[in-house]
Amino acid sequence: MDCCTDSSIVEQFRLVWLDAHLDKSNENVYLLNYFRRVMKNIDIFTNSEKCIDFLSQIINEQVFMIVSGSLGQNIVPRIHDMQQLNSIYVYCTNESRHEKWTCNWSKVKGIFTKIDSIRIALQRAKRQLNQNSIEISFISINETTVQDVHELEPSFMYTQLLKEILMEINDENDTRAIEELSVYCHNLYADNKVELNNIDQFVREYHDHTPIWWYTYECFLYPMLNRSLRMLEVNVILKIGFFLRHLHHHIEQLHKEQSDEHHIPFTVYRGQGLSKANFDKLFGRKGGLLAFNNFLSTSMERKISENFALCALSNPDFVGILYVMTVDPAVSSAPFALVNDVSYYKDTEQEILFSMNTIFRISQIEQIDGNDRLWEVKLILTADNDPGLSNLLERIRDETQGATGWLRLCRLLMKLNQTEKAEQVYKALLEQNPADPMNGYYYQQLGCVKYQQGEYQHAISYYENALEIFLKYLPSNHSHVATSYNSIGAAYFGMGDYTKAVSFYEKSIEIRQETGPLNYPSLVSPYNNMAIVHTKMGEYFKAISYYQKCLDIEEKILPANHPDLALSYNNIGGVYDCMKDYLQSLSFYEKALKIRQKSLPENHPDIAESYSNIGAIYTNMDEYAKALESQEKALQIRQNSLPPNHPDLAVSYNSIAQVYGKMGETSDALAYYNKALEIRRKIFPSNHPDLATSYNDIGVLYGNMGEYSKAISYFEIAVQMAELSLPPNHPDLQQFRQSLEYVRRKL
Repeated sequence: MDCCTDSSIVEQFRLVWLDAHLDKSNENVYLLNYFRRVMKNIDIFTNSEKCIDFLSQIINEQVFMIVSGSLGQNIVPRIHDMQQLNSIYVYCTNESRHEKWTCNWSKVKGIFTKIDSIRIALQRAKRQLNQNSIEISFISINETTVQDVHELEPSFMYTQLLKEILMEINDENDTRAIEELSVYCHNLYADNKVELNNIDQFVREYHDHTPIWWYTYECFLYPMLNRSLRMLEVNVILKIGFFLRHLHHHIEQLHKEQSDEHHIPFTVYRGQGLSKANFDKLFGRKGGLLAFNNFLSTSMERKISENFALCALSNPDFVGILYVMTVDPAVSSAPFALVNDVSYYKDTEQEILFSMNTIFRISQIEQIDGNDRLWEVKLILTADNDPGLSNLLERIRDETQGATGWLRLCRLLMKLNQTEKAEQVYKALLEQNPADPMNGYYYQQLGCVKYQQGEYQHAISYYENALEIFLKYLPSNHSHVATSYNSIGAAYFGMGDYTKAVSFYEKSIEIRQETGPLNYPSLVSPYNNMAIVHTKMGEYFKAISYYQKCLDIEEKILPANHPDLALSYNNIGGVYDCMKDYLQSLSFYEKALKIRQKSLPENHPDIAESYSNIGAIYTNMDEYAKALESQEKALQIRQNSLPPNHPDLAVSYNSIAQVYGKMGETSDALAYYNKALEIRRKIFPSNHPDLATSYNDIGVLYGNMGEYSKAISYFEIAVQMAELSLPPNHPDLQQFRQSLEYVRRKL
């Protein structure tokens, strides 16, 4: 019996059970239901190979595994080092038989002959993982004075904005929100009777209990809330947002009621494991800020928290951390509350619950008992007037302005290249009110998402939807109309239709010149796009003229390290490259890279573009080692940040192929050219200029190898495609034709 369920969108844990003798008998069904009280996701396997295949595909979840002794000895060595596998529990009837081999594997937590013992062990392990899994952001002292949000840790900004957004929304229709969440959860847990009962109870009794009671109750709500905030699963956050808001307000209410009890400074504790990588971040940020990006559970009893820190040491990749937190209610209004009387678990430890995104300053970090894997971290709850924090939050608000909180979040997501998450938000907003005039803006932004993902035809469709709504509700010379024209032009350019691109760009420029001064910042985008088109059409001096217009405006209105300045430098470098002025081109490309490294996340596609462009210049200058180094950096970033068929990946493969071709390593060159061609065939129309370039490049390679017949076939395809998409005098078309004639004369 091999059986898999999937409610992983709300659970971060999964139990995998491998036993050749498991079947669908009543006894085993009872066992599954018994364990579902601890683990919502349970997957049963009787075949080791199927189990291994399943484990290898798990992402973003921690797996607990029960395995029979007979199968365990063979499978454990094969799966032990899987990162997603947390711990293994060997279930058998003869403990002594398996003692010898299990002692060699650290993830094996014991040999069990009773099911109850495994359940208790799983409960403890799950609680420890819950304690460890809270998302934490670290901000150094220097980062509190940054002038650009691109330099900050994204999770800190996401959670700060989410908190502000959720508090903006009113609660006029709780009943509807509860029902919608119920329908959603019923679909997720369709095969889990225990959780379906919890969902029905939630609908019936939601207002009979407090939000903190529901938060501490063992059901679907706690894991859904934690995972959605940690993974920024916007579609789930939208559905559970009413509860997040109620929980925050409940903590605020208790905070006010308990103010007499907490009017002087006091100390709370939290113990957990921290990955070694995150501990290194923490250690390097003494004096800086630490934000818990979820609701934060702490204890007034040090011993309980110490135990959590000690238990974390069972994982060799973790460091045990005991946070010692000083709270002074006189200088901080951050909401927290003693929750013992309102929790599902009454009369247990003295638990203080803080609202989401509570921020502390890191005071001291010290070893405990000389153990380099056990540390005490002293934190101080930030004061309301903390200058570093105030500056930081103000910068985030400035960079993410918008009419609503959700639009502010989307703006941040787009800035950080989180396009899929931005798409989730915009589509959810469209669904809320199909007749809202604001939908024009949402369609426009969805077009931007698709454009950024390289799906140009879909982008045009969204842009045209936006334009239709704008023209219905706004004057024909409104700036939103100009933006839509400019965006449609950009998408047509992406598809290689330069004539249509110029037509739409001109419409955009005409409106903007009509409605504002000539140095109006909104002219930057259409000027930039016109420059790109003229470059593609071989009209280089016109291109530089338009880029210079962009740069003149940007230098007046932007900080010295703004990414938009880097874009202008990069583009001017591209024109000089086309003109074969390589030293001038390299100078502008390096200016662009320097700004992007300071202002963008390290895996941002724009940094990859800079490396790729610099690599191309080094190729043209015959400095192949430098060229290959730059192109490989570009490829690595793109593989980490873009979809597998994104056109920029084809650019990287093509560029690396060119370097190998210049070095005479033809087999490597051909392999990379074919990778680029494969992507371009999938995403571009048959007459796209970039496809023509791929065929031409492969033709050149075959020509250099002396395989002239193959070269001719590729050159002929390149010329046919270019004739359909490029002007008759375009340099690329002329080059393709010259290459074809040259090889024909060789035969």
